[in-house]
Amino acid sequence: MAARRPLIVVSNRGPVTFDRGPDGKREARRGGGGLVTALRGLRAHHDVTWVAAATTEEDRAVAAEGASEVAFVTPDAGAYHGYYNVVANPMLWFIQHGLWGRALRPDLDRAFHDAWRDYEEVNRLFAERVVVELDNRPEAAVFFHDYHLYLAPRFVRQARPDARLAHFVHIPWQDDWTVLPEPMRRAVHEGLLANDVVAFHTDRWARSFRASCAEVVGGCGDTLVTHHAISIDPAEFDELAVSEAVRAEEEKLVERRPEKLVLRVDRTDPSKNIVRGFDAFGLLLDTHAEWRGRVRMLALLDPSRQAIPEYVEYLAAVERAVERVNGRHTGAIELRVADNFPRSIAAYKQYDVLLVNAVYDGMNLVAKEAPLVNTRDGVLVLSENAGAHEELGRWAVTVNPFDVWGQAEALHEALTLDGPERRRRLEAIRGHVREHDVLAWSDALLADL
Repeated sequence: MAARRPLIVVSNRGPVTFDRGPDGKREARRGGGGLVTALRGLRAHHDVTWVAAATTEEDRAVAAEGASEVAFVTPDAGAYHGYYNVVANPMLWFIQHGLWGRALRPDLDRAFHDAWRDYEEVNRLFAERVVVELDNRPEAAVFFHDYHLYLAPRFVRQARPDARLAHFVHIPWQDDWTVLPEPMRRAVHEGLLANDVVAFHTDRWARSFRASCAEVVGGCGDTLVTHHAISIDPAEFDELAVSEAVRAEEEKLVERRPEKLVLRVDRTDPSKNIVRGFDAFGLLLDTHAEWRGRVRMLALLDPSRQAIPEYVEYLAAVERAVERVNGRHTGAIELRVADNFPRSIAAYKQYDVLLVNAVYDGMNLVAKEAPLVNTRDGVLVLSENAGAHEELGRWAVTVNPFDVWGQAEALHEALTLDGPERRRRLEAIRGHVREHDVLAWSDALLADL
């Protein structure tokens, strides 16, 4: 384990967010998203100051009081909208997940150019807050995260040339950035290359970054481009699995579970490939009559980015896909759209097959979390385009995310694997995740610095 050291962690979301409850009292809620889940363990091993955006009115009130564990950045609501809902999501997210159908979309109109200025402004606000924290602790290393903050490292480097900066990109990297005009794509690459270290989950994404740097700015310069697969804190999930809240959800699930349970746990994001997964499950039942009435799919989906039209449209497509399948096979898919983390953990324990069929995914922590606590020798069906495949593919049933027939046959294969083989695969994934946990990931990245 690396020695304890001061860190300034910088991300759009923080480890906690604040709201008012029904009784009017302030409530602190666990920050959402896989990034926050993975980074929480850092605070147990290092002296962490967390810089994040205030995303609720109560966050802003806490920021004004200066009494939180998070150093909140408080951008104007209009600027935050352009930064988050126009540039970061969907534009950068869609570019990096290969989601734009370029014949018709996107259109970079004047509103987008205005939103790009918002993106610059919010990144500058983050950088200014980082500089304040560096003035308080000049020995700290700065640890930027993800696509919201591609410009901030350059602003920090200009103000503090000797700062130690690292940036971890948690999503895939595509080597073609020509959707963005040249000044914008140059700003993205120059911002990232202001770091001492730029890291990705997999060698595949790191190679793509080097290729796009060569194309856009002529190379990576002195920046170390590396890859370290992020993971989870196994102890946290061991505790969650036996918690009262999870046990209560598990009892409800067991009461009505079918003979075989296929599970997916995702956000309602187009990159997660939910519609094709549902169609594949319907095709499984169409072509393998022996599974009808014996297997059901449980889809636990967290509503995501419903302020963005593409995400609203995709959730509607997800609901239509359920109707299509259930119209042919009554009750075959049970869809729950809600943020209920204990229910997800309970379902992790009970699945027979876990479907992770993302179009592209930087890592996908569900593929690591669920096998760790599963009690039924569950089989992982995993997209070859998920970052987790680089580590776990040898123990999973691999699928191409665009091949619906192939996914249907993969589900059949997973359901029919014999007990010893199921157990061998699950135990191998568990052993790998326990050995390569979130602390090993952070130690490796800090060693690069």
